[in-house]
Amino acid sequence: MSARIARGPIGRFASDRTGATAIEYALIATLISVAIVLGATALGGQLGVVFQGLADKVVAAGQPSP
Repeated sequence: MSARIARGPIGRFASDRTGATAIEYALIATLISVAIVLGATALGGQLGVVFQGLADKVVAAGQPSP
């Protein structure tokens, strides 16, 4: 009887590893996404400072010299 259960739907479900692989790929994709968001956030602040400096220089260059 136990051999019959092992071949039935429960046995197939217990031996099926495709769901575990999909979950592993989902976790890897999530970690990569978090790393991208954190990197973009860190660079975003620095880029804001760089562009503000450039904007200040453009404004200063457009003003007439005394």
